[in-house]
Amino acid sequence: MGRGDREGQADRQTSGRAVTKRGILSYWRFYLALSPFYILFLIFGLYPMASTILLGFQKWDGFSPRTFVGLQNFAFLIEDSTFWLALKNTVVLFFMSTVPTLAIALVLAVMLNSAVRFSSVYRIAYFIPNITSLVAAAIFFAAVFSTNFGLINSGLRALGIETQDWLGQPWGIKIAISTMIVWQWAGYNTIIYLAGLQAIPREQYEAAKVDGAGATRTFFSITLPQLRPVVLFTVVTATIGGLQTFTEPQVMVGNSGGVGQSGLTIVMYFYQQAFLNNDYGYAAAIALSIFMLVLLFTAINWKLVGGRGKQ
Repeated sequence: MGRGDREGQADRQTSGRAVTKRGILSYWRFYLALSPFYILFLIFGLYPMASTILLGFQKWDGFSPRTFVGLQNFAFLIEDSTFWLALKNTVVLFFMSTVPTLAIALVLAVMLNSAVRFSSVYRIAYFIPNITSLVAAAIFFAAVFSTNFGLINSGLRALGIETQDWLGQPWGIKIAISTMIVWQWAGYNTIIYLAGLQAIPREQYEAAKVDGAGATRTFFSITLPQLRPVVLFTVVTATIGGLQTFTEPQVMVGNSGGVGQSGLTIVMYFYQQAFLNNDYGYAAAIALSIFMLVLLFTAINWKLVGGRGKQ
């Protein structure tokens, strides 16, 4: 390649870069329109995440200068029995609330999808708990499960059954909390499932009816496979929400988690360390463990629910 060819190629590259630069600058209005999202994400999303990761390797009480401690917070986390108790409570509450919530929601959605009068009224009624104040609902359920004057024990007395100290024993606390979570989220997931059911072509059900398939066979052969993406969505969102349970036990049994700390969740333990004990470094380590736990459970659910659809 001669000198002239090299100079020509250099000129073309320079010209191409100039055109590309002018092309990018010509879209400045679009970049300006999108900039508020990225600026807000940088300030309220990316920066807090990076700060939390850094804080997990430091010791800080919120007032004095930060001190780098390396992996000490995570080493203490592994040896902290209260952390493992909170993790156990969180997982138990997750299974006690999420599985019944999704099962009830699916049944209700199938019922609403059938020819039922006043279906719009039912949809509104099922969705109301999701928009009800969480604190008000927690206070109400605490009263419902009250030992002396609660509706549950009043019903048991009327039936001649021995009453229970629901909020004074470990499993009673878990039942009360999980019951409230089911009440709150069953309607929301019902609406999601109902939208998925209405997207399934009616011709498939008619063909199954002609072939002699019963209701059970139709549900497992047509409804459930067609609904798999929606089920995956609800499972993932329910997992993320269930592993971050905080307000329900915090209002019903207090910051300590009730008797034997049986209502203490991992987010409540994070709240204790950060805002009650002012140990923000250790609280950041707990927050990172919550993030990893959510990723783990989400990946498992994706594999179990979403992976089957590829077979």
